[in-house]
Amino acid sequence: MTSLPSFYLPDYLSDRREIINTELNDLLRTSGHDGHDRRIVEAMRYALMGNGKRLRPTLCIAAAEAAGGNYKDVLLAACALEMIHTYSLIHDDLPAMDDDRLRRGKLTCHLAFDEATAILAGDALLTMAFEILATPDDHPSDLQVRLKVIRIIARAAGYCGMIEGQMRDIRFEGRTLSPDELKSLYDLKTGALINAAVETGAQLTGCESKKIAELKKYADYIGLAFQVADDILNVEGDPVRMGKAVGTDAARNKNTYPALLGLEASKTLAIELVGSALASLASFDHRADPLREIAKYIIDRKR
Repeated sequence: MTSLPSFYLPDYLSDRREIINTELNDLLRTSGHDGHDRRIVEAMRYALMGNGKRLRPTLCIAAAEAAGGNYKDVLLAACALEMIHTYSLIHDDLPAMDDDRLRRGKLTCHLAFDEATAILAGDALLTMAFEILATPDDHPSDLQVRLKVIRIIARAAGYCGMIEGQMRDIRFEGRTLSPDELKSLYDLKTGALINAAVETGAQLTGCESKKIAELKKYADYIGLAFQVADDILNVEGDPVRMGKAVGTDAARNKNTYPALLGLEASKTLAIELVGSALASLASFDHRADPLREIAKYIIDRKR
């Protein structure tokens, strides 16, 4: 697989998704050798290889390309990020959490297998991600960079990032938040891992600190825009195209931007966030075009 000679977002997303899926398949194949319980690997594969957008690993690759690298520099780290994201979805769908029936167009992992297997599959994907990140032969020789990336991702996925956001999401059901409180929740629940994906791509390609700071601003804006767009889709999206139920946020009395600001104001906010994200990339050349187009795609998508 080679870099595309010219940029067109649908082709780019398809090309990168194929690269990522091939690598994920290979990683799971090597993890399923004799001596491992095949059921747990099957559950991991079932959840991981669904019809996902692969947004986080694609952002990692696109950030690396914007910094002058290529997908080979960051592919394993990108796959690790997708494993962490998938683990979070498995656990988020459990009866004790959101109790969802559909994910990525098929039954959630705990319904396709059972609750205990789903929990273990999520645990296995999370730990496998860090095994991949810590494998020296597959990463730059600079040990400090590798350790920094592991710390960035661990913090974003942990109790200071995504898990704290999920905890707030549960605790605040039935309580109306202020706009600042909702932004803080989303920055943790969704934005933290998106920011880590972009920063990881930049760090692993030796990007200068000033450029990394600009990429992180971009990631902050698109992370919130992504969640605002998700809120909107939960109101007016097509469940068939999305591969999951809609209207669930209102049914659970969750805090969302449409509930807080209204649907039209939420759409305006998403557009403003994307505009700010694009402005953050002003110093980057054409190699950042994938990041620019992904920002626009985030609020135009239908799933």
